[in-house]
Amino acid sequence: MSVHKEVKRVTTHVLQKMKVDGEKISMITAYDFSMARIFDDAGMDVILVGDSASNVMAGHETTLPITLDQMIYHASSVVRAIKRCFVVVDLPFGSYQGNSKEALSSAIRIMKETGAHGIKIEGGEEIIESVKRIISSGVPVMGHLGLTPQSIYKFGTYAVRATEEAEANKLLHDAQLLQEAGCFAIVLEKIPAQLAKKVAETVQIPCIGIGAGRYVDGQVLVMHDMLGINKEFKPRFLRRYLNLYEEIFKASQQYIHDVKAKDFPNENEQY
Repeated sequence: MSVHKEVKRVTTHVLQKMKVDGEKISMITAYDFSMARIFDDAGMDVILVGDSASNVMAGHETTLPITLDQMIYHASSVVRAIKRCFVVVDLPFGSYQGNSKEALSSAIRIMKETGAHGIKIEGGEEIIESVKRIISSGVPVMGHLGLTPQSIYKFGTYAVRATEEAEANKLLHDAQLLQEAGCFAIVLEKIPAQLAKKVAETVQIPCIGIGAGRYVDGQVLVMHDMLGINKEFKPRFLRRYLNLYEEIFKASQQYIHDVKAKDFPNENEQY
């Protein structure tokens, strides 16, 4: 029987066992109670309360504007819905880059105020002191390498990362550092599939990909992309499982029509 089916609660230990057993990890973003409950009921392994909320929930161009308080609000909503899956929360831009003491206090606030199970932090060697400090306090940390959206103005583009040898070698080195620091997993975003494969084979901890090919230990997608709530975002790595934009659009038009036509509510829909 797969680990996925036999566990009542997903933990860092369970995720590690999935990697060892060759069972892929399913991960999705969520930002509110109702969607998180559906994903949890469906058997999702990990929910990421992503700083992508800045884009898909608040309409910002980048992930930079979202605050720690806003992340705590979204994460609290998600955690209330969860019975089984593991909930990870992004440390937002500006809540950890200053120094490791600030990073620790941000992580502790998330854990205390949301009930989440771990945090995710972007970067490698440059933030390793923060990672160590957070982990030494007992907070599980998921790393994030490759395309790190909080650094978008440094990169200047959302193009594939680590295609050059020097950046690829740095990414491999950073993955080792994150593992040695005690991270329980690493997200690899938008890097060549063969590099992601090498990272996943080199480190013992699970590597979860987004636009990083099929050779990693699991996959993560943004909820709005996977369900087709967004129309504009069409990267090669995205598989849309629904076209909710069209479904909701049509349902909304039908509702408007029925109200205008005095068809809703009918005799059976009133007291």
